[in-house]
Amino acid sequence: MNNNKSNLIEENIIHLFLKIAIPSSVGTVFMTLFNVVDTFFAGKISPNALAALAQTFPVYFIIIALGVGLSIGTTSLMANALGEKNNQKASYYFAQSIFLAVLTSIIVTFLGIYLGPSIILLMNDNYETMLLSMDYLNIIFMGSIFVFIQMAINSSLSAIGETKPYRNILIVSFFLNILLNPIFIFGYGIIPSMGMQGLAISTIISQALGTIYIIYRFTNTDLSKFLSLNNFKPEFKILTDLLKQGIPAAIGMTMISVGVFIILFFISQYGDLALAGYGTAIRYEQLFLLPVLGLNTAVLSMVGQNYGAKKILRVEEIYDKALIFGCTFMFISGFIIFFTAELAINLFTNDPEVIMFGTKYLKITSLMAPIYPIFFISNALIQGLKKANIVMFLTLGRMVAMPIIALTYLIFYLESSFEYVFWTLLVINWIFGIFIFFLTKYLINKELKNIYLNILKL
Repeated sequence: MNNNKSNLIEENIIHLFLKIAIPSSVGTVFMTLFNVVDTFFAGKISPNALAALAQTFPVYFIIIALGVGLSIGTTSLMANALGEKNNQKASYYFAQSIFLAVLTSIIVTFLGIYLGPSIILLMNDNYETMLLSMDYLNIIFMGSIFVFIQMAINSSLSAIGETKPYRNILIVSFFLNILLNPIFIFGYGIIPSMGMQGLAISTIISQALGTIYIIYRFTNTDLSKFLSLNNFKPEFKILTDLLKQGIPAAIGMTMISVGVFIILFFISQYGDLALAGYGTAIRYEQLFLLPVLGLNTAVLSMVGQNYGAKKILRVEEIYDKALIFGCTFMFISGFIIFFTAELAINLFTNDPEVIMFGTKYLKITSLMAPIYPIFFISNALIQGLKKANIVMFLTLGRMVAMPIIALTYLIFYLESSFEYVFWTLLVINWIFGIFIFFLTKYLINKELKNIYLNILKL
């Protein structure tokens, strides 16, 4: 680590939010803009390509979910170890996470290529659109090793509060994507026109270059000094610890993907244009969630280290201040989303039906905006307390179980219109958000009580 490294246990909380969350948020802005660029160029290929890209989102998100899940597990365990002043243990967690990243990428590649077409057809039985989706996904699957390694290394940097390297990667990748997409999609010189495959090739090139850079940045941290080749040999105890935290987190993240898959399935009942409208709208909506995702990163690393140092009162202070920032920002964002909905969809397409569907979604989901920070920030705190199983079950209920029950009844029995899908999700999310807030407060108080009891025993 350098001389400007963050002290997550003692520094001012607001200062740490700014130092950790802002670079993370800026990076995530460019990651979302990366996706926006892909959406823009897919629209230039054809309306079918736009729909094909939209329906790849839940499948592609599985890759991201697995990577983020393992990354969350690594970050929380490394942060705990660093809070305990055990750098050697933290370095072991890092090395074993790289082993898991490589293994996971191999499994994802084979399963994705084999099962991908069937998954896409479950959402939408349009065979032509499925082929376009798989043109994109097969290349993404084969390049997933770069995604997993990059996330594993980034988790170690997040554990020490260093989010600038990943920010740099995402900024450069965005500009590379603008340059590479038209070259590989439409062809240039000796490079042939590759359509949807070109869209994916641009992504993988950016990921590969980013992986080289983040490896270099890790070698400049103090943690790299504790590494040896021996650390990378599979260690059952360390791998078990990582999997205990990583698997529930990955499943929880995957449930988000499954939830999006479920929503896409129900939306597809209204046709491909409804699917294209929703897929375009969520790209715009994601832009406003980025500062909250930055807070999520900050809370996870800060809570992890402070929990390792047994500073539970500071853990609660981190949670409360993060919620104030996050909910205030998203309350304001809700107004912006509502009043700019139609204008935003117009930027991506001139099809009136796609615009109509996308606008309806954004106007309803704008009312959901203030509750989103509770999900992200509470999940980060619970994972920092090494209770990833709780997050997994909460996500399963919110993203999978309740939407299946409610939307099946609404669409197939009541034959409700398109917008009722999102009014229903609005109610579900508000109910779960309030419940999760009180559950998180209970978990914090339980940890405080345990510490006081241990003090009394001494």
